[in-house]
Amino acid sequence: MFDDFNLAAIVVATVRSAPVLIFAAMAGLFAERSGVVDLALEGKILASAFAAASVGFVTQNPVYGVLAGMAVSVLLALLQGFVSITQKGNQLVGGIAINIAMSGLTFVLAQFFFQQGGRTPDLGAARFAEIILPGTQALAGIPVLGWLWGRLLGGHTILVYLAFALVPLVHWLLFHSRFGLRLRAVGENPHAADAAGVNVERTRFMAMLCAGVLCAFSGAYLSIVQTGFFLRDMSAGAGFLALTALVFGNWRPLHTFLGCLMFGFFAALQGQIEGVDFPGVGKIPGSLIQMIPYVVTVIVLAGFMARSVAPKAIGQPFVKSR
Repeated sequence: MFDDFNLAAIVVATVRSAPVLIFAAMAGLFAERSGVVDLALEGKILASAFAAASVGFVTQNPVYGVLAGMAVSVLLALLQGFVSITQKGNQLVGGIAINIAMSGLTFVLAQFFFQQGGRTPDLGAARFAEIILPGTQALAGIPVLGWLWGRLLGGHTILVYLAFALVPLVHWLLFHSRFGLRLRAVGENPHAADAAGVNVERTRFMAMLCAGVLCAFSGAYLSIVQTGFFLRDMSAGAGFLALTALVFGNWRPLHTFLGCLMFGFFAALQGQIEGVDFPGVGKIPGSLIQMIPYVVTVIVLAGFMARSVAPKAIGQPFVKSR
């Protein structure tokens, strides 16, 4: 009955699923800590995933793919900043507009350039190689230790290690650097920060720039590492799950990271429980299994939204006092 249910495989799959959310959540953290609601995470993930897969296929070099995804994501972040920060536009509407535009535009461009039904060709060898840690073969025969060293800690691509290393770096940058202090100040009380000599608009644009760069890694990981190609709407709500992780983590890097791991775990769980014959229930339909992360999202929002304290100036355009 549970012969195919492998907890070790679920843990490894969690580690490999989480980076998409970690990169996106850390991107949203910079934007929202500065006072800008980043509903456009989904659109930036899609755009960077398409750019990374397209350029990676054409050049047969995943590094160039990541750089292309970064360029596209940063441009969208700056566009979002122009609408939200410079023009004082509605941040929610601007973010949703980017999401809708990228959902359609990436499909049209993929169909135009590759003629494969709105997807890109398989990248093949143009993907990041898995990193095998020294001593993996020597430890392979040792129970637990061989799995821990060879599969849990090793056997991942460089982007997985970058995602996990990013969390303490963002924590330090946010709470132990001058830039982080200014970032949190403009997100909590922009007028007080302006009176103290902080350029609010420039700080928010720098936060959007950071968000664009980090979101590009999320999209690139999705298309170059996880799947090896771009497919329409392949982000499947990852940007919104990342925002939910932010709420769960109360806009703090370490707690948000735990939220990303939680969603990564439930995403990994889908592959394990599909086809399993449960006593008294039988096999759960695949459509219900795919609902698991989104049901968890609703539960998390219902349970933690009232307890979470967002930055006080989030969603509020800054108008300089005269």
